[in-house]
Amino acid sequence: FHEHPEIGFEEVRTSQKIKGFLKANDIEYIEVAKTGVCGIIKGTKEGNNKTVALRGDIDALPIQDMKTCEFKSMIDGMMHACGHDAHTTILMGAGKLLNKHKDKFSGTVKLLFEPAEETTGGATPMINEGVLENPKVDCILGLHVDEETESGTIKIKKDLVNAASNPFSIKITGQGGHGASPHTTVDPIVIASHIVIALQTIVSREISPVNPIVKTVGTLHAGTAQNIIPGEAVRSGMIRTMTKEARTFAIKRLNEIVNGIAEMSRAKAEVKVDESYPCLYNDDVFVDLVSESANEIIGKKNVLEQKAPKMGVESFA
Repeated sequence: FHEHPEIGFEEVRTSQKIKGFLKANDIEYIEVAKTGVCGIIKGTKEGNNKTVALRGDIDALPIQDMKTCEFKSMIDGMMHACGHDAHTTILMGAGKLLNKHKDKFSGTVKLLFEPAEETTGGATPMINEGVLENPKVDCILGLHVDEETESGTIKIKKDLVNAASNPFSIKITGQGGHGASPHTTVDPIVIASHIVIALQTIVSREISPVNPIVKTVGTLHAGTAQNIIPGEAVRSGMIRTMTKEARTFAIKRLNEIVNGIAEMSRAKAEVKVDESYPCLYNDDVFVDLVSESANEIIGKKNVLEQKAPKMGVESFA
């Protein structure tokens, strides 16, 4: 998987490999959300009819793999930089073990292989296509690899685990012209620069320091030559928040600041803010169940508590 990364809703090879593995292990499956897969394992032990789902995301990122090793990405400009290749493998392994021992449990286990987690998220289309029904799923468990957690240990956390996200894009339209005559232009690059700095005041001066928020501008595109002032500048980024109130406020202030600076500078601004993943909360009961099981399997000393939530976002939410 690491050698053959595929980005959101293009995970054709990955999906084929998953389906081939499930078929080889006599695990029923359905295709869902274009490249997603839902494996279905029915326990044969007498008992309740509860349904537990296990989720693993399968997509990679549009990043160049710069490392040197035998399993380096073979696809130019793409790599598994977030561990979804590991998540996929872990879920396949869990499915194989559960299917081998289905006489040990009652009810149903669903294996949710989610595409496009890094972009628009495969969770919503999978849900819309019915993966949580027939039979109805009672709980879902997921995991995420972490470079700061030693092999052989796990970290668990109750309540709030990950931030909510709102991707945004901003286009500033000014008046282009020759670089030798800046007074005849409305320079969108200068205006965009003012906006990038001003947006950070939302984080540093307008929201409580004990209420985490991150506002990142990840792209800024403008211009075609050194001596020409362009007519427009476009940038994109993401807002990450931990509370609904901060999320609403940060979006409101982003619009006000961008439009205010643009108007002050005689430019026009277009702002688009997308509604993306909500905050991720863990269920206390299931955190305790996972903790108790892990204490037995890998030893209590290897079951660690994650103290604080992380600003990363998760479509598992």
